[in-house]
Amino acid sequence: MVTAEMAVATLAALTIMIMLCWGIFVVVLQLRCVDTAAEVARQAARDDQESVRRAERDAPVGSKISIATRGGITTVEVRLDARPWIPGLPTVPLQAHAQVINEPDAP
Repeated sequence: MVTAEMAVATLAALTIMIMLCWGIFVVVLQLRCVDTAAEVARQAARDDQESVRRAERDAPVGSKISIATRGGITTVEVRLDARPWIPGLPTVPLQAHAQVINEPDAP
């Protein structure tokens, strides 16, 4: 009787641990998207294309980065669909925005 209860408790604890790890992983991916958006926006506002490419390479795998400049303000948007470790579960859409005023000597 104790063995069956222990098996159920162990599976429940394992399931909760996996869900917590997935949640932490999604939060880390979101923070990486925010960091990428801020870094790309800063470098694009300085018109430093090499640093922009380096920052885009450091972005999470699978992220889509869009850069727009309008009225002296550079806007960057990073989108990412976080895929769960278990096939068949829905993805979690993540996105981050950053806006920076362009440097005076940048176009």
